[in-house]
Amino acid sequence: MTQVEAPAWAPMTAEERAQFDRDGFLVVRGVLSESEIALARNAVLGAFERAGQPGGHGLGATGALHQLSAVTSLPELAFLLDHPVAFRYIWSLLGWNVHVYHSHIDVHPQIHEKQKEWWHWHQDGGRQNREIETDPRPTLSVKLAYWLSDVSETGRGNFTVLPGSHKTNWLPGPPNRGTPWPQPEGALQITANPGDLVVFDRRLWHARSDNYSDVTRVGAFFGYTYRWIAGRDEVADLPNTPEWAGFNDVQKQLLGHCPQGDGSGDHAWGHYPETTPLYGALKEKGLLDSSIPALIP
Repeated sequence: MTQVEAPAWAPMTAEERAQFDRDGFLVVRGVLSESEIALARNAVLGAFERAGQPGGHGLGATGALHQLSAVTSLPELAFLLDHPVAFRYIWSLLGWNVHVYHSHIDVHPQIHEKQKEWWHWHQDGGRQNREIETDPRPTLSVKLAYWLSDVSETGRGNFTVLPGSHKTNWLPGPPNRGTPWPQPEGALQITANPGDLVVFDRRLWHARSDNYSDVTRVGAFFGYTYRWIAGRDEVADLPNTPEWAGFNDVQKQLLGHCPQGDGSGDHAWGHYPETTPLYGALKEKGLLDSSIPALIP
């Protein structure tokens, strides 16, 4: 596993593309500054505390939080949507006609009792993995995983992947998820420091490991796809919130509302690039590139 460091607002390098194509993921070190880590971590831990209170969102059986629609839940996380160092991977891979279709925040404190065996391995995309017949299936979406806690050692609820599995439609496994079964050969627990980023192809077979350590696992996850694919996040009412005015136009696009668009299916299909904010931002910076299909002007 090669680790890379990335500049802001620069396309992926050929080496990064080759690694991503081979492994299905990249680990990018030190993406967030100390102040950005603190802002995001405090926001997520605040949501965790509120969720555990009477009338709150509620916590899982092990006391963990898995809350969807990250920016709707925590508008202060909007800066992660288009963070210049992280977001470069999205527009480099998917182009300018994108939005966030699925996002979540996660907090996993220490588990004190051994958990029942459960097969957590999966690909993102839900029904896409049953209803698209090609082999391998297309990428369609890419996810950014921001780490807001120290998972620099294994056993801390680490994100676990099977490198290179993104081009495999089926992973041999148990007859049902509750049947004890060995981990896939070659499975890797990714280690990361606060502020590190994992970029991964939705097709990559992955799982979350259980956290038996005394370090609470904290992260924020954003899945990007083409605007012609329906979103899962609850964002319809965001334009009516007081925070909306503070979001930039690219963030508004990513949240499903192009400020100059007409809300039509044609606009989502990319027929009007000049009124699609990310297209304009990339054009202004000279980052549209006819040699890269996703970035053709």
